[in-house]
Parts: sequence; C-alpha cells; structure tokens
Amino acid sequence: MLAVSPSSNRLLAALSRADLGLLQPHLKHGPLKLRQDLECPDRRIDYVYFPDGGFASVVAVQANDTRVEVGLIGYEGMTGTSILLGSDRTPHSTYIQAAGQGQRIRTLKLRQAMEASKSLRMLLLRYVQVFMVQTAHTAISNARGRLDARLARWILMAHDRVRDETLPLTHEFLSLMLGVRRAGVTEALHSLESQKLIYTGTGRVTLRNRKGIERIAGNSYGTPEAELRRLIG
Repeated sequence: MLAVSPSSNRLLAALSRADLGLLQPHLKHGPLKLRQDLECPDRRIDYVYFPDGGFASVVAVQANDTRVEVGLIGYEGMTGTSILLGSDRTPHSTYIQAAGQGQRIRTLKLRQAMEASKSLRMLLLRYVQVFMVQTAHTAISNARGRLDARLARWILMAHDRVRDETLPLTHEFLSLMLGVRRAGVTEALHSLESQKLIYTGTGRVTLRNRKGIERIAGNSYGTPEAELRRLIG
C-alpha cells in the first residue's frame, strides 16, 4: 500500500484533527481487491482496514465449514472490531466482495493511538455498537424474514456502500450471503425483477427502483443505518 491519501471513509472523516493526526502517519492507502482476505478465522489480526469504496463481508464459519454472512463493512466503517474490544483474533472470516480502495493501519499502531486518546477510543467503540446492531438485525432477518425481503435488505445495504446502481453480485455469492440454495436466490431475484425493481445480468444486479426495494425490505432495513447516523453522523 502507498502513503496516506485523502479518505472518504466516514469514521476517519468523523475524527477530530488531533485524533486523525494520531493515525495518519501510520495509515497506508491502496487497493482492496476482490476476494482479498482481511481477517482469517482464528488467526492473529495484523492490520485494520478503513475502506473508502467497495465493501467487505464478515462471514461466520462453523466447524463443518458452513458459512453465512453476518455483516457488511464499507466506507462507513472499519474491520477489526475484535481488536477494538481487546482481542487479537476472531472466529469469523472477512474478505472483499466488491473491490475498491481503502487505508490500513497496523494493529499495534491503532492500539497505541487508542491508548493515547479517549475520544478516539470512544468513537471507534461507538462503531462497534453500530456493527453489533447490524449483525443482530441480520440474525432477525435470516430467522424471520421472507427471502425476497432478505434479498431486498441486502441489495440496499450493498447499494449504500457501492454508491452505484449496478452491483457486482453473482447467484453463488448471494446464496452464501443469504444462507440459502442458489435456486432460492434465483426465484427471489426473478420476483424483484418481475416487479421492475431490479435488472439482473451476468454477475451483476442493477437497481431500478430503490423506493420499491425499500418497500419489499420493510422493517428489516433501517435500524442499523439509523444507529450509524446517530452515533457517527
């Protein structure tokens, strides 16, 4: 990664000048490539990432290698919530699902900055709460939501982070993210497409009517986003 450059990451933008000054000498800017591993299960986390664009998926991994996405991280946040809580690793996997740019910092340097500044530590811990609310609502959606509502919620969350109407999404990827078979994903996509809410192509989904997608998502979308606005701005 290259030397630091201006960032569109909302967490970094929310920092005071003094707190940003603690991090800035140690931040390195560079590409976040498709399927790039940012955190591997039960391995020491050496770097924390602040995406500027694209997004990463946080995926829960069970002993039998069952994998289901539990959260998304884009320009609104950061990886390494376990680092912020005092651990050095996580059982989850985190990797890039939509390529973009971002900045990274060594875990040691981030911890030193947090020890030096209470205001930095408090802001980053507020993001931990935001992310915990997101994962909780993912669990509610997966347990109680109709598949089309779950898909609509996920499309909205991806759209928030990519900030483009065309999203790089495959059936295989959506199957993993939603924890269902590919046939179920295909049926749900066709349902949204028949209502002229999306257009599907090879390896992509194009958003045609966001308000309509929000209607389908219903209460499954909105609470984590409101918490982000309340705590981070």
